Amino acid sequence: MGPARMISQRTDAAPDAFARLMALGRPLVMGILNVTPDSFSDGGHFFDPAVAIAHAEAMAAQGADILDIGAESTRPYGGAKPVTAEDEQARLAPVLPAAVGLGLPVSIDTLKARVAAWALDQGAAIVNDVWGLQRDPDMAPLVAARGCPVIVMHNRDAADAGIDIVADMVAFFTRTLAIADAAGIARDRIVLDPGIGFGKTPEQSIVCLARFGELKRFGLPILVGASRKRFIDSVAPAPPLERIGGSIASHLKAIENGAAIVRVHDVRDTVQALRVTAAIDRAKGP
Repeated sequence: MGPARMISQRTDAAPDAFARLMALGRPLVMGILNVTPDSFSDGGHFFDPAVAIAHAEAMAAQGADILDIGAESTRPYGGAKPVTAEDEQARLAPVLPAAVGLGLPVSIDTLKARVAAWALDQGAAIVNDVWGLQRDPDMAPLVAARGCPVIVMHNRDAADAGIDIVADMVAFFTRTLAIADAAGIARDRIVLDPGIGFGKTPEQSIVCLARFGELKRFGLPILVGASRKRFIDSVAPAPPLERIGGSIASHLKAIENGAAIVRVHDVRDTVQALRVTAAIDRAKGP
């Protein structure tokens, strides 16, 4: 797929669907589907296409607003094996069309513009770039040409306990938004993600959750993905599959601090927590 083909087809319906979701005025739940053998919390669980499709159907039934599908582990603690674009597409091919057919906006979680373009051609609605348009030089032009929403995540090659992580995020997103502006990406198509766990110590991840509201200076919606992350283990030791309580606590706090979207593994429990929280808030009266 050459550059001209990669950016040629505009994704007209996707931004409208995303805009309608954002206009609901409530926090959105993004369900995670890893079709990988080596993701940090559920690697291999959904590598079989039939199992992956069944999980996507379950998350939709449980109340997910968006499905986020990735075929290359970007786990923040190292050790994940790089995957070629061809292998990524081969993993996605039996799953992505079925997920799109469920009627929810589908986000493609990939580092590669080539894979993102292919996924958009298959009906994906959103690009989720864990390097915030700063790794693949073709990603920003692709997003601009397609007109699709993009999630841009803060990332670092390695954690540095000596830095002010929030100041680092501000500098990172300033660069990302300059890249987006130069490419012609509309600001109302951009969502910021502080990248909990990525290039951060557990302590810095906690600081990010406490202070990510400082990113509101950019005037953009914020997505938080704290689900099953290692910082939970640093506070209340537990393996990834037993971090649901810490995940929900983190996401409720994130929403209290202004998050518009939470990216989660445990959709049913998160949706239940959000609905109960909303009911309690309504009962307070005007």
